[in-house]
Amino acid sequence: MTQPFVLPPFYMPYPARLNPHVDQARAHSTAWAREMGMLEGSGIWEQADLEAHDYGLLCAYTHPDCDGPALSLITDWYVWVFFFDDHFLDMFKRTQDRAAGKAHLDRLPLFMPLDLATPVPEPENPVEAGLADLWARTVPAMSVDWRRRFSVATEHLLNESLWELANINEGRIANPVEYIEMRRKVGGAPWSAGLVEYATAEVPASVAATRPLRVLMETFSDAVHLRNDLFSYQREVEDEGENSNGVLVLETFFGCTTQEAADTVNDVLTSRLHQFEHTALTEVPAVALEQGLAPHEAAAVAAYTKGLQDWQSGGHEWHLRSSRYMNEGAVSASPWQPPSGPGNAADIGALLAAAAQERLRAHSHVPYQKVGPSLLPEFQMPYELRLSPHLDAARRNLLAWTHRTGILHEGIWDEDKLAAYDLALCSAGLDPDGTPEALDLSARWLAWGTYGDDYYPLVYGHRRDLAAARLTTARLSRCMPVDGEPALVPRDAMERGLLELWAETTAEMTPGQRRTLKASVDSMTESWVWELSNQLYNRVPDPVDYLEMRRSTFGSDLTLSLCRMGHGPAIPPEVYRSGPVRSLENAAIDYACLLNDVFSYQKEIEYEGEIHNAILVVQNFFGVDYPRALEVVADLLNQRMQQFEHVLANELPVLYDDFELGEEARAAMDAYVLDLQNWMAGILNWHREVDRYKAGWLGRRAHTFVPDRPPVPVRLAG
Repeated sequence: MTQPFVLPPFYMPYPARLNPHVDQARAHSTAWAREMGMLEGSGIWEQADLEAHDYGLLCAYTHPDCDGPALSLITDWYVWVFFFDDHFLDMFKRTQDRAAGKAHLDRLPLFMPLDLATPVPEPENPVEAGLADLWARTVPAMSVDWRRRFSVATEHLLNESLWELANINEGRIANPVEYIEMRRKVGGAPWSAGLVEYATAEVPASVAATRPLRVLMETFSDAVHLRNDLFSYQREVEDEGENSNGVLVLETFFGCTTQEAADTVNDVLTSRLHQFEHTALTEVPAVALEQGLAPHEAAAVAAYTKGLQDWQSGGHEWHLRSSRYMNEGAVSASPWQPPSGPGNAADIGALLAAAAQERLRAHSHVPYQKVGPSLLPEFQMPYELRLSPHLDAARRNLLAWTHRTGILHEGIWDEDKLAAYDLALCSAGLDPDGTPEALDLSARWLAWGTYGDDYYPLVYGHRRDLAAARLTTARLSRCMPVDGEPALVPRDAMERGLLELWAETTAEMTPGQRRTLKASVDSMTESWVWELSNQLYNRVPDPVDYLEMRRSTFGSDLTLSLCRMGHGPAIPPEVYRSGPVRSLENAAIDYACLLNDVFSYQKEIEYEGEIHNAILVVQNFFGVDYPRALEVVADLLNQRMQQFEHVLANELPVLYDDFELGEEARAAMDAYVLDLQNWMAGILNWHREVDRYKAGWLGRRAHTFVPDRPPVPVRLAG
């Protein structure tokens, strides 16, 4: 069969190596699978199936340095996860038996207790037997923190099968953002990263949840999955009629040829590997210093990072050799030599030169280019705008609050800017039915977050003072005591404002609720430091990294936290954590973030010298002009609205049934959905109405350098 496209030249700077214990792992996994009941008599696999899959070879390529017993255990894990997938397909997907599928998935977490002394049920099938055996053999060597993280990754991997079952045969092709997010979950690479820790070294708990370590795992995941999409396109799309493939997603989104889509997928794959390397070399060392890692802990992070690189090169070699994939003429002579042949790097020098050119392009943007007034496309907005009747009072109260806290007295903002920003108008659309007090509080949070977002680049960015920004961020975190910690004495308007907002917002909250809200504010302030770091490197972000971090820089987690808390305990936490609800929230968030980038393009590019704008990211990555990049971003933001409506119409009803939600919980969820709809409609209206993004006001009030000076003393009202 003719290949639908020529495989592109892959960026793969790490050599593939084969673990010498490969035969031991093959023999062990075969005996283990038979012992667990996965082979003859299971109705799913025969021994010939397992031998053809050859998971021993896969694991030997992806874990080249671990010893024989560790490789055998890891291979057993892969045998188990692939058996689970085939078993679930045969038992529940093909029969469309959602109830039985959910009951099957609900039992599996019982076999992963954090404490091995906790009794587990008697296994009823090979999937349960295999999980019980693997968990008992694996977790004694790992900490409770790793156990918790790995069990969550395993549950995510398993539970996404239920959402696939709900949407099977729908024939819908995802948009690029949705696809990347869902592919991570169903593809299982985050789960694989947990086994890399087992094979190499466990990541210290103090840094496991930080952005740098999260980005290492996510870039690893994206590269693994996108590479698989390139090799498996012919089998999945042409032979099996599959619609979950990155090449097909971009082919559909851009309306381009299959070859062009494949080349673009490879560009994204290369960019994710560059992001991995950038994070490993710049952000990981910084977080190790910030968290005070001991030498052995820093060495563990380095070993884990190398393990992820080994998985990339080993997985690539596996795809070159496996009969499952489109790789004609691409197999290398041996796993220790660089691959050669059609679509691969016969000329390694030329390949590395091309990769270097692409990497340098991200640092070549010339700031302060004149771009003219922002162009505005058609915005899909199916939801009606409603404004709070308390708007005028909220405007007056916000003016008084910004004076009282000193926000208008530090040289960043004045009354003219506050009026041009009209943040009370935004709050009036976000919460049209709120009380006057709730509207005032919302407007203050918006003002505080917008002020901080302006302050960091104007002060720390101009001074190129990343250290001072980090210290400020740490102090802001201390302004939010969770459980009776001593209050910080404020030294400027940001700290004064946050202390007041925190006290007012959390007065009736439990420590757990405070902890969640604090994490959302920390996420926003830490993302401002990420922006500063990129600014110092003059580095236009990777598209995927930008879209994900944009949610934090926009303060979306904070908004969602406040929205959720307004609905009390009627909605169970596990519903908020579910895939459909997160998909609904992320679609709304991305719509608002991309909308902001469209309106703020002139403000950020021409007047502020910014590099964090989706349109600029698209221009830089795809090498297109402003109007074409705007088309891409506008298409994406409108598809995010379509995704919101799709989840609302098709996935939430299934979710309600799966969780057996009562009338009260369903009503609370409906109210939460209405909050999100109001949020999007209110934000669009605010951008259209305020002067903050309009060319005339920008020409009059362009941002200028703020000199170093101590804060102006503020006389607090009595």
